[in-house]
Amino acid sequence: MRLLRVHARRAAVVAALLVGAMVAGSGSALADPAPPPSPPPNPSDQQLDQSKSDINSAAGQVGKLTSQLAAVQAEADQLGFKLEGRQENANKALVDLQVAQDAAAQAARQAQATQVEATAAAGAIEEAHRQLDEFIAVAYEQGVQSGSFGLLMEADDPTDLVQRAELTQAVADQEKAALEAMQRARVAKVNADSLARAAQLAAVAKQNAAAGAKKTADGAVASAQAALSAGLAQLRQVNVQRVSLEHQLDVLTAHDAGLRAQRQQYLSYQAQVAAAAKAAAAAAAARVAGAGAGVGAAVTAGARGVIDRALSQVGVTYAWGGGTARGPSRGIRDGGVADEFGDYRKTGFDCSGLMLYAFGALGIGLPHYSGYQYNAGKKVPISQMRPGDMLFWADGGTIHHVALFIGNGKMVEAPYSGGAVRIVPVRYGDGLMPNATRLLG
Repeated sequence: MRLLRVHARRAAVVAALLVGAMVAGSGSALADPAPPPSPPPNPSDQQLDQSKSDINSAAGQVGKLTSQLAAVQAEADQLGFKLEGRQENANKALVDLQVAQDAAAQAARQAQATQVEATAAAGAIEEAHRQLDEFIAVAYEQGVQSGSFGLLMEADDPTDLVQRAELTQAVADQEKAALEAMQRARVAKVNADSLARAAQLAAVAKQNAAAGAKKTADGAVASAQAALSAGLAQLRQVNVQRVSLEHQLDVLTAHDAGLRAQRQQYLSYQAQVAAAAKAAAAAAAARVAGAGAGVGAAVTAGARGVIDRALSQVGVTYAWGGGTARGPSRGIRDGGVADEFGDYRKTGFDCSGLMLYAFGALGIGLPHYSGYQYNAGKKVPISQMRPGDMLFWADGGTIHHVALFIGNGKMVEAPYSGGAVRIVPVRYGDGLMPNATRLLG
């Protein structure tokens, strides 16, 4: 097991240690490959999931606003059609008002003409009155004998009588005509006045009705215009929101694409690291196999199986709590740094889990805790360690890390969250326990 503060080494240490892992040993006949570049940013699964969730959320909001925009557009269209209808009604009212105004003007002209006729009729009445008054005055002044009866009494013979009678009839007819003319003039004036008043009243009534209709129509147009203006304002507002959200969606999509590109670059980097580590492992194995300096013949068949099994996992992801005798397994939560790295979502090894798998090659069972593994076998001084021995590190007396010595000054280990199984030089000092643990006779 590892102490949490070991994570402070971070990814930069990975590259440095990997360089050390691939530096050729003294007298090595094989050249190790060049290390990969420094690791690129690696977005966490949580960041990727959140980015995708943000995109889906924004896309959903854009979809809703697009639907809302279509509904508001349809409503604005209906308001536009309604305004058009109101405007047509206003046009009709305007035409009707113009017709009514023309009718009123015609009635006024007719009333004026009728007034002329009425004035003429009044003159005729006045003339008839004058003639009647004159006739009465003459009759009064001349007396009875001067009248028509006196005219007949003064006749000298029958012929004169007939002539006088005809004259008397003419005078009577004249008197009657004057009375009849006066009566006709009175009737004509009354009729003319009545017709003029009726025509004028009718025209004024039509004009008032048309003006009222025009006012109503204008009010309806104003109301429809206000409704349409409000609808268009809402349409613009929704459209502005939609454009803003579409911009946000574009930004989120670009951000997501960047994160996924970073993840892909990181995966490529891991592949490079794994390839370099496997090459280093092959070189280390070759050095161990062809050894001198206490490696070669000193590596027993059992140790070779354990070492080879551990080396086969070089490049596999570190996962806190991961690893069994059968191979890598999903990590577990630690409530701290490992959770920040998402180890519980990864499949791999932690330091003691790698030992379980390595010694599982010989059917040797170990507890999944480096402190217990330290006490699982024979203690030998570091100066006497040999390939296949386990090395341990402690902090304040508490063991927190274990690695497998593979000879030639190298070891294989599962380092810390964010790392992977690797080969590195033995780290002397830095908390290395003075004794190694040997499980192989």
